[in-house]
Amino acid sequence: MLTDIWPFHFELDTIAIAGASLWSLALYLAFNPLSEWVIEQLNRWFNFAERSLYTSQSEFEKTRKGRESQNAFYASVFSIVPFLIVGALVHWGVEISLGPSWGISTGILAAIGSGIYELGRRDGSSSD
Repeated sequence: MLTDIWPFHFELDTIAIAGASLWSLALYLAFNPLSEWVIEQLNRWFNFAERSLYTSQSEFEKTRKGRESQNAFYASVFSIVPFLIVGALVHWGVEISLGPSWGISTGILAAIGSGIYELGRRDGSSSD
């Protein structure tokens, strides 16, 4: 299907994409305070960058609430990018060190383990 559109041929390593995604999910859950910090910093940066686009203060204040919620959404979506990069590096390191069949298996184990850890961390923080 894609070969009909583009005249060149490229291959996607689906195992590497799946492994990097699993590892990024595991890292995102395991380092939840870091992911929240990344979201906050991206949100601040998006708000600052968008403020520079407006020339008048009244025009800026008119649509401020909607733009800030939109920037919060974009910040939460783009916060996964650093974890995808680190997850791809971890997946690559596991495949180099343990072999190609271990990348996805350890990614699944790490994602389950970090999910259980995050549930326990949230339960512990809510009971305080």
